[in-house]
Amino acid sequence: MTRKLFGTDGIRGRTNAGAMTAAMAMKVGQAAGRHFVRGGHRHRVVIGKDTRLSGYMMESALVAGFTSVGIDVIMTGPLPTPAIALLTREMRADLGVMISASHNLFADNGIKLFGPDGFKLSDEAEIEIERLIDTDIPLAPAELIGRARRIEDARGRYIHAVKQSVAAELRFDGLKVVVDCANGAAYQVAPSAIWELGADVVALGVTPNGTNINDGVGSTAIAALQAKVVEEGADIGIALDGDADRLIVVDEKGRAVDGDQIMALIAGRMQDRGSLTGGGIVATVMSNLGLERYLGGRGLDLVRAKVGDRYVLEAMKAGGYNVGGEQSGHMILLDYATTGDGTVAALRVLASLVRSGKPASELLHVFDPVPQLLKNVRYEGGKPLENAQVQAVIAEAEASLAGKGRLVIRPSGTEPVIRVMAEGDDQGQVEQVVDAICEAVRAAV
Repeated sequence: MTRKLFGTDGIRGRTNAGAMTAAMAMKVGQAAGRHFVRGGHRHRVVIGKDTRLSGYMMESALVAGFTSVGIDVIMTGPLPTPAIALLTREMRADLGVMISASHNLFADNGIKLFGPDGFKLSDEAEIEIERLIDTDIPLAPAELIGRARRIEDARGRYIHAVKQSVAAELRFDGLKVVVDCANGAAYQVAPSAIWELGADVVALGVTPNGTNINDGVGSTAIAALQAKVVEEGADIGIALDGDADRLIVVDEKGRAVDGDQIMALIAGRMQDRGSLTGGGIVATVMSNLGLERYLGGRGLDLVRAKVGDRYVLEAMKAGGYNVGGEQSGHMILLDYATTGDGTVAALRVLASLVRSGKPASELLHVFDPVPQLLKNVRYEGGKPLENAQVQAVIAEAEASLAGKGRLVIRPSGTEPVIRVMAEGDDQGQVEQVVDAICEAVRAAV
């Protein structure tokens, strides 16, 4: 059985359309609640959200769903996705829910689920929840309906937890850091955590109004951060996305540093300290060939997983790795968190900056990336990758890159687009290959 509602990162879509309605959220709450009933104790769920307008509606619907099947609900208000994973485990909850569409604009929303261990659900668990949604789920007797409450100290708990990823004796005094929170879930906690460690913080994207999340700010729109870093003469810039599970960095010259470079930095420094496990790291098929070559030069492996941080996590757990992530900025550091945590990764980068005494432009550009190009082709229906002409063009491209580069073509798990990526030592060839495939896909749709 395949998943119909769940994509690569939970359920996501346009609010008040398709799967992202209040009615569906209530059903998800009922089904997930029923799936996680285990034993005779009072069951509980932790629910967090980002700052988008529809979060109130989705939160209320989920609360109705969970309480109707006898699950008690703890609401945290706006908090990063990794904070919900943390609190789910720390509060001995039976599951956790994050209401967020990550880096998407405000009109979209999503539902991410965590098990009692703080890890995202397996494909099998999501399939079972989908099956339950299509059944008549028994409701709790009137006297056993769940209770709901809000907790006021969730932000402080998370700030305290992420600061533990930095050595107790280390301070960020003397660092000027621009922190862009995308008007999203970390708008209070990330600047506070960095400031508490001694840095001079300049905050961007910290005035959410329900509709400005990820709008011209955050890890997918870094121009404002780049300009601010240069304008302020800052040492470094930190960009999070709407739910703060990913990180992009900007050096003091305003140049972007992606997830591949961040992983290279963190892995190399951990290898030097003897704390890197598994003999390498886990990334995805989208990570740059330059990262693979750099790690190989240090005697480390690069294991490639499917796109999606939970697939990275599965490979990490299977191989005993404690560092993994995605080029897009998801950083999973299992010594400190059970899922991608942009704030934890940022603190690790800042700690390295302090210890090295080097400028960010020198420290963070660890390897020379191979020319890489990614383009998206939007489509409305059908299966363009099954078109004979598209397959012929792809085969020709693969043959031309053999031994000189890589080609990755995949449908997005969160929106109706085909992603076409190629990389190789010849920039012109890379561009030619990507353009040819994109044109073939457009013709097919």
